[in-house]
Amino acid sequence: MRQRVPLLVAVFAVMALSNAIVPVLPSFAEESTALQGAIFAAYFFGALVTVLPAGIYSDRYGRVLFIRAGLVLTVLSGILILFMSEPFAVLGSRLLEGIGAGLFIPAAMSWVNSREDHEQLSGNFMAALNLGLVIGLAGGGWFADLTGTVRGGILLFTIFALFAFLFLFMIREGKMVRAGALRLLEEGLTHHWLYASALVLLGATGVVSALYPAFTGGAPTVLSLEIGLMYAATFITVLVAAHIHLPAVPAIRVSSLLMAVGVLLCYFHPLGFVLVGALAGVVIISQMAFLADIGIPQGAAMGLFNISTYSGMSLLPFLAGVIVQFSGNDFLLAFSFTGALCLVVGAVIGRYVRRENRRVESQ
Repeated sequence: MRQRVPLLVAVFAVMALSNAIVPVLPSFAEESTALQGAIFAAYFFGALVTVLPAGIYSDRYGRVLFIRAGLVLTVLSGILILFMSEPFAVLGSRLLEGIGAGLFIPAAMSWVNSREDHEQLSGNFMAALNLGLVIGLAGGGWFADLTGTVRGGILLFTIFALFAFLFLFMIREGKMVRAGALRLLEEGLTHHWLYASALVLLGATGVVSALYPAFTGGAPTVLSLEIGLMYAATFITVLVAAHIHLPAVPAIRVSSLLMAVGVLLCYFHPLGFVLVGALAGVVIISQMAFLADIGIPQGAAMGLFNISTYSGMSLLPFLAGVIVQFSGNDFLLAFSFTGALCLVVGAVIGRYVRRENRRVESQ
C-alpha cells in the first residue's frame, strides 16, 4: 500500500493538470481558435511520440526512473504555463507536458502490470486517471473563478503535482528486463490484434465526444455534463471489472459488439455515453490483464497499448469528421461507420486468438 498510493496520487496529478487548461483555453490565444486547438493538441502529440520509447526503455533502465522523470516534466510545464503569456510559449509548455505524460504513463502502467495484484491495481490506477481528468476539467474552471485568474486551477494542480513527485520517493523498482530495444518491441508486437482493438474501441469514445456537441448544439454546461457521464461510467467499471476477474478475450469481444450499440445510441440519446464509458472501462481492464498474464515485457506492451489508444483518439474522430463534411453533415453516417468498426473488431478478434493458440500449441 505504501508504494501503490503514491502512484495513484501521481497519475491523478498528471491527468488533472493536463485538463486544467481546457476550461480557460481561449484566454491563452484569444485571437486564434486554430492556435487554441494547437495548444490543446500539443499535449497529445508530445505524449504520442514518447509513450513507445518510454515504455521500451523503462523495462531496461527502470520504471521508477521514467515515472519520476515524467512527473518532473509535468511540474515544470505547469510552472512555465503559470508564467508564460505568449501563445507559442504556452504551446511549447503543453508539448513538454505531453512528453512528461508520455514518459510517465507507460512506465507507471508497466509497474502496475508487473505486480502480483496487477488486476485490482490496474482498476485503481485507471480510476485515479479518469478521476484526475474529471477533477482537472471541473477544478480548472472553478479555481479560475475563485481566484480571479485564468491560471488559478493550473496553479493548484501544479502544486499538487509537486507534492505527488515528493511522494513518489516511496516507490521501489521491480524486476527489470535486460534485453535489447528491438527484442522488447518484437515481443510486445506479438499480440497486434489487441492493439488494433484498443485503437478502434477507445478511439470510438473520442468520436462520440468530438461529434456530439456539433450536431446537438447544446449549451456548454449541459454538454459537459452529458459527456461527463462517459468518464463517470468508466471510473466505475474499471473498479468493478478489476475485481470480478472477467475472462479477457470474451470480455473484449462482447464489449466490441455492445460498443457498436452504444455509439449509435449516443446519436439518439445522451445515455449512450453511459454505455460507451462503461464498456471502455471493461475493455481497458481486460486488455491490461491479458497483457500482464502472457509474460511479455510490460514496458513495451504498455507503450504499444498507449500509442494505440492515442492514435485511435486522434485518427477516428478525424475520419468521422471527414465523413460528416463530405456527406453533407450526415452525422448518423459517421456514427454508423464508427459502430461498424467496433463490429469488425468483435467479429475478428476471436479468429486472431484461435490462430495464436494454434501457433503456441504447435511449438
